[in-house]
Amino acid sequence: MRLSRRVSLFLLAFGVWSWIIWITFARNLWGSDDAWNPDGSPTAYFVVHALLAVTSFVLGTIIGVLGWRGWRAARGGGGES
Repeated sequence: MRLSRRVSLFLLAFGVWSWIIWITFARNLWGSDDAWNPDGSPTAYFVVHALLAVTSFVLGTIIGVLGWRGWRAARGGGGES
């Protein structure tokens, strides 16, 4: 099944958007006072949100790669079946 250029572009944009948003969130999370206990260990808030960020990075990458492959195949340069 081939993806249309429009769908491929949407998936690619979603992957990029996911990385931009979650990198910003991860930076803010790291510097947050809510993320660390007084002894320097991570709080449950940090652990949960770090797992969310990692999951979003992985899914954003997968979705972006699918979009990129669909875009290339729709241009006729993909050579994939």
